Amino acid sequence: MKFKAVALASVAGLLGLAALTMGTLPASAQLPQEAAIRKSLGERLSSLPKIDEVNKAPVAGLFEVLIGTEVFYTDAEGAYLIRGEILDLKNKRNLTEERIAKLTAIDFDSLPLKDAVVWKTGNGKRRIAVFSDPNCGYCKRFEKELTGMKDVTVYTFLIPILGGDSPDKAKAIWCAKDATAAYRNWMLEGTTPPRPLGDCATPIERNIELSRKHRVNGTPAIVFEDGVRVPGMLTADQLEKQLVASSKG
Repeated sequence: MKFKAVALASVAGLLGLAALTMGTLPASAQLPQEAAIRKSLGERLSSLPKIDEVNKAPVAGLFEVLIGTEVFYTDAEGAYLIRGEILDLKNKRNLTEERIAKLTAIDFDSLPLKDAVVWKTGNGKRRIAVFSDPNCGYCKRFEKELTGMKDVTVYTFLIPILGGDSPDKAKAIWCAKDATAAYRNWMLEGTTPPRPLGDCATPIERNIELSRKHRVNGTPAIVFEDGVRVPGMLTADQLEKQLVASSKG
């Protein structure tokens, strides 16, 4: 495991984290610092994206800065910005990793599965949801990895975010007589989905809003039944390991 820092944080500063005792600031100390932190970071780093949240960090004297699904740390004045991991050495826990997992978790049962293209292997008792763009190369690779999986139901939410003809392909797939076959034939064989005849209502805009709600910024994004979300493709072996882990969660 390693710590990483942006230019504003010195190596000495990072090493100093190891000497801090694990703890939290009282809730009353958070709010007075937030405005100063936002103002200072915004002035010192004009290119910094919008800060979504400022919270107390699990180390005394540090604050968590949340930007999208990325977690940074800063001091009470916003003079330093640290990109790295906080490791609880006593309990052998990666607190940053746990925090990100919590931030990115998605309640599987809340997903509008009626808006997904569905297919399954075997009894389909193990479920995953995938956010996918029909022109995403890694999505196509992941679809191939899925072909050898056993007893899995796959719910694919089409989100044409890559531009080009992605929206047209997504609509053609959904509007096909057999959306599942159209999707898989395109992803696995490169067979262009037939053009839809006449008007056809699709859930694509709802899917895009869903992806924005959950801060899905790339494809594929894989969601497991225990809420764990994995950005990027997985091999069949990696997927199997996560399916087993999620079933125990």
